[in-house]
Amino acid sequence: MSRRRQANKRQIIPDGRFTSVLVGRLINTVMQCGKKSVAQRIVYGAFDSLAQKVPESSPVDVLQRAVDNAKPRLEVKPRRVGGATYQVPLEVPADRQASLAVRWIVSFADARKGLPMSQALAAEIMDAYQGQGNAIRKRDEVHKTAQANKAFAHFRW
Repeated sequence: MSRRRQANKRQIIPDGRFTSVLVGRLINTVMQCGKKSVAQRIVYGAFDSLAQKVPESSPVDVLQRAVDNAKPRLEVKPRRVGGATYQVPLEVPADRQASLAVRWIVSFADARKGLPMSQALAAEIMDAYQGQGNAIRKRDEVHKTAQANKAFAHFRW
């Protein structure tokens, strides 16, 4: 992190098909080496699979609920106080909550071996939508760590 000035936030452009900022963020997270069209093909393929699995609601609503389920409310940050480093629990800002949830969903979908990325992404989104899966487990681990370090909460500033 720079000590000179705060980095300015870039605005995320909504995607073309659904005009959703969340879908645009998902596409940007899936994208590797600047290949946005490949990332769009993966995400839209996953959305087609989600539309078949959950026909009563739109894929964007399924994604929104999955991200809401995977969002961490608390996390720990290291703070150095008097020569010792403490893991201090802090509330997570809303923008970081969404980015962490999307990042966890994409990384755990990428870790699923043996099936194409679009199917793995659809399966991971579906798991998070139902309140289970690796992204939910990761959120629970982060919450558990924050709960265990609750004694150092007075070091936050």
